[in-house]
Amino acid sequence: MNQKGKFFAISLTFCLMFLFWILLSGMWDLFHLLSGVICSGIVAFISHDLLVKHKDEKLVAKTIRLFRYIPWEFWQIVLANIDVLCRVLHPKMPIDPCVIEFETPLRGDFSIVTLANSITLTPGTITIRVEPERGKFWVHALAKEPADALLVDGTMQRKVADVFMEGEGNR
Repeated sequence: MNQKGKFFAISLTFCLMFLFWILLSGMWDLFHLLSGVICSGIVAFISHDLLVKHKDEKLVAKTIRLFRYIPWEFWQIVLANIDVLCRVLHPKMPIDPCVIEFETPLRGDFSIVTLANSITLTPGTITIRVEPERGKFWVHALAKEPADALLVDGTMQRKVADVFMEGEGNR
C-alpha cells in the first residue's frame, strides 16, 4: 500500500473508531474526548489494514449502502422478535427446529461476515457454519418459516449483495 493509501486507511479507521468512542462513552468533557482521540489514533495506526486492505474507489458508495441496510436489518430483528415471542407464548408451541444449508453468490469477506452476522442477530436463526470459498451457509432455525425466508425469499442475501456491490447488476 502506498503512502497515500496508508494515510487514507489510517484516517478512515481513526474516524470510525473515534465516532464509536463518542457514541459509546457518552462523555463530552475534554478529558474523555482527548482520551478518545489518543486511543482511536493508536488503534487506527496499529490496525488500519484490518479495515481497509487497499484503497477501494467504491468505499464511499458501499458505506452509504451499509448505512441504508442497517435500519432494514433492525426492522427484521424487531419482526423476528415478535415471531419468536408469538411462538413461545402460543399454547401449542409451534417450534420445529431445523438446520438448513444454502449457497450464496457472495464471496467477499465483509459480505459473508455481514450475512452471517445478520442471520445470527435475527432472533430464531443462528449461523452455525460457513464455507466462504463455496459461499455455503448452515443455519439453525427455530421453525420452518424463518428457514424458508432464507431459502426461498433470499431478500437478506440480495440486500447484502447490494451493499457490497456483488452480483449481476453491481459489478
